[in-house]
Amino acid sequence: MMAARVLLTVVILVLWCALPLTQAGAGSIADDGRIRGRADAPITLIEYSDFTCGYCVKFFQETWPRLLAKYIDTGKVRFIYRDYPRADQGVGVEAAVAARCAGAQGRYWPMHDRLFSGGGRLDAGSFKGYAKGIGLDPAVFAKCFDERQFLESIFLDRQEANRWGFHGTPGFLLIRTASGPTEKEPAIAIPGAFPFEEFAKEIDRMLATAPRSQGAPTEPSEPTAVAQSSQSIIH
Repeated sequence: MMAARVLLTVVILVLWCALPLTQAGAGSIADDGRIRGRADAPITLIEYSDFTCGYCVKFFQETWPRLLAKYIDTGKVRFIYRDYPRADQGVGVEAAVAARCAGAQGRYWPMHDRLFSGGGRLDAGSFKGYAKGIGLDPAVFAKCFDERQFLESIFLDRQEANRWGFHGTPGFLLIRTASGPTEKEPAIAIPGAFPFEEFAKEIDRMLATAPRSQGAPTEPSEPTAVAQSSQSIIH
């Protein structure tokens, strides 16, 4: 088990170094409406997810509310959502487009939450109704959705996840916001909808070893990665 954890951490580090920091989610990333939490939060959590994925729904229902309340709303963690449609076409892709089109009107998170509240059972014919329900301009949304705007960007997110070694959903990365991953402290991979306690353990470890400028001790701690479970990732 320990060998598997060390191996996963090393692989994540190597892949990170090959990615532009602005793509990988370091402190310099532009806010395109898919970020929640303070820009200067010491820790960043990145999720690669699919609106039709059962385990992604499980994370949204069971773990996300507790993370939001304890870490994101309190300024300790910045959260970034990334698209990972599991198929090249179909309702999962269309849901990602619908969320991006809502984001173009400044309403990404209301659409994100509405899509996940369906429990993974989505119908492409409902997206325009969702848009109206969250107060979007129907004509502007319809044009964006029908033209499949943001499609290229959606699949770039998936390619980014693949370069990290994720080949199913959900997948999560934890990094320091200011510095990103380093050789001394690689990114922490959480490959699946693990319980809140697993996220909290890793976040608290990183917070406890934050630089003094962030008001926390600097005592080093060995970085870890949560071991992959065959039950936690959908291939």
